[in-house]
Amino acid sequence: MGYGVAANCLKAGLETWGADVNAAQIERFAGEGGKAVTGPGDYAEADVVVTVVVNAAQTEAVLFGEGGAVAQMKQGAVVVSCATVAPDFARAMAARCAEAGVLYLDAPISGGQVKAASGELSVMASGAPEAFAKARPVLDAMAAKVFELGDEAGPGSAMKAINQLLVGVHLAAMGEAMTFGMTQGVTPEQFVKVIPECAGTSWVLENRAPHVVSGDYTPLSAVDIWLKDLGIVSDIARSAKFSAPLTAAALQQWVAASGMGMGREDDAAIAKLYATHAGLTLPGGDT
Repeated sequence: MGYGVAANCLKAGLETWGADVNAAQIERFAGEGGKAVTGPGDYAEADVVVTVVVNAAQTEAVLFGEGGAVAQMKQGAVVVSCATVAPDFARAMAARCAEAGVLYLDAPISGGQVKAASGELSVMASGAPEAFAKARPVLDAMAAKVFELGDEAGPGSAMKAINQLLVGVHLAAMGEAMTFGMTQGVTPEQFVKVIPECAGTSWVLENRAPHVVSGDYTPLSAVDIWLKDLGIVSDIARSAKFSAPLTAAALQQWVAASGMGMGREDDAAIAKLYATHAGLTLPGGDT
């Protein structure tokens, strides 16, 4: 998703530097006219630093670890933090940025690689008005919708947790429903043809169920993402003394799928977990 964000900033005419652990991505980015971050000093002139990483630990490392961006950034520049993290973590990062004179926008994203590539992400953002103003050219380049959810960090990440609760549960329900149908003689092909036209559909089902039908589990979003994200939801719920039984049930399915070796596969592979337990064969020969 980070590549899509960077590429769309380039398309919008913004001078853009990219950093990635994958050298091939940097070469590709350079081929499109981007520049590579070669050292901490490259952050010194940045007006906006966008972090699109996996989790809180990576976010903190990029911002405040060895050679971290924040210590190099100029006063009044803004960090746009896009990872799914707990609201308390977002508030802590905002406070540390403020100590350095840097603005922080709590800005998790939704839409996956496809929407990132097309510049049509949804951004659930919260932060000071000046952070929004500074980040606006980048937000306009990367997103179709920017939801402004408050003037301090935290609400953006809270909204993303709500979204991830729903998506993680919907994905598990999709896998369960599709394989349940197979026990009743309903093929995955029939499922994909009929259910999207009925009240039981969802964006997740319409987007991921075809992956099962094609037997293609090339990851757009991996199984292991849901261990992290539903784990975050569970932690937030526990701290709020809120019972979240559907989250807990779905999380156990994701843990099981990862434990069976599916962690790096597309999250539609959750259907393979149900198929294995039921002795069913999915398209492509997966059981």
